Amino acid sequence: MKGFEYLQDELDQLRKKGTFRDLVEIESDQGARVMIEGREVIQLSSNNYLGLTTHPRLKAAALQAVEKFGAGTGSVRTIVGTFSMHQELEKRLAEFKHTEAALVFQSGFTANVGVLSSLLDERDVVISDALNHASIIDGIRLTKAARRIYQHSDMADLEKALQETGSYRKRLIVTDGVFSMDGDVARLPEIVELAEQYDALVMVDDAHASGVFGRNGRGTVDHFDLNGRVHIQVGTLSKAIGVLGGYVASTQAVRDYLIHRARPFLFSTSHPPAVTAACHAAIDVLLDEPELIDKLWANTRFFKNGLQQLGFNTGHSESPITPVIVGEAALAMKFSDHLLQAGVMGTGIGFPTVAENAARVRTIVTAAHSTEDLQTALDVFASVGKSLQII
Repeated sequence: MKGFEYLQDELDQLRKKGTFRDLVEIESDQGARVMIEGREVIQLSSNNYLGLTTHPRLKAAALQAVEKFGAGTGSVRTIVGTFSMHQELEKRLAEFKHTEAALVFQSGFTANVGVLSSLLDERDVVISDALNHASIIDGIRLTKAARRIYQHSDMADLEKALQETGSYRKRLIVTDGVFSMDGDVARLPEIVELAEQYDALVMVDDAHASGVFGRNGRGTVDHFDLNGRVHIQVGTLSKAIGVLGGYVASTQAVRDYLIHRARPFLFSTSHPPAVTAACHAAIDVLLDEPELIDKLWANTRFFKNGLQQLGFNTGHSESPITPVIVGEAALAMKFSDHLLQAGVMGTGIGFPTVAENAARVRTIVTAAHSTEDLQTALDVFASVGKSLQII
């Protein structure tokens, strides 16, 4: 069919640059080791931080929910798609996050888009960290509010933005809690202090901090003991929680307003029973099995130290997200391909996800990895890194 030649031209350019990627098919459950093309490889690209995707309690809850409530809900939440289990999950999330209320969205992406596109108008301004997640960027694009971008984690630039935006009705500072490509942590205590000084609101996307930072995985707000001082917390149910979805934890007023105005919530069918029940079970696991988080951090320290001792550039990571920065995108993709051939799944990331000169293989360890898994992976990184003259 004619008409898409321009797309093919762009795809051909990606292939020429060595940055075109096919989707990788996983032929097993999402564990520390997975099957790809009939081979078992060590998985270092999954967001399954705590190994909950295969936890017996989540699987049992999902199966029981299907038997009792069926495969789907058949409606959006605002018509007849709100089951009692949806309300129970949201009450549990609010309690877990120490907020008045919570609202679940179909994904972390739609949660950010829903908040930013509905809570602000032309009388307001959103002030966003330069390295915030794509979902925040797209949410800002959909809002009628003015926007101001401050340099990444630069508190002087943030204060300047606050000083320059005093005429707006509301100023909303938005930041990732943990930045998804570099693994560094937002300077949240300083952000909150500036917000309070200049009477601004604060919104934190804790997608990569939920289940990882804070007491029992409550996130960066709890990690920095800022409960009650951050106005909006966005989290995900599809990373450390191990299932699917996103949520907003805030005041009852924010929840009620989003129900009436957030278009991703209004026009998406509610989560199926299996997903909802498994998410509820995951919160129970976070509360009952804190040793999983301890194991995650022990594995993180072991692997991060190993990469650094080998001479790899891991940037400024402070989390289980550990980038191995190599520079050129083509080299990062070649590095990733060679790692996979040697039995380690580490995804190559290039522009536009990261800057042109900062392509990397992004790794994430989990609580499910054994020390043997991680040592084997380090040996492979050493061998491939030397063969490609990265180290």
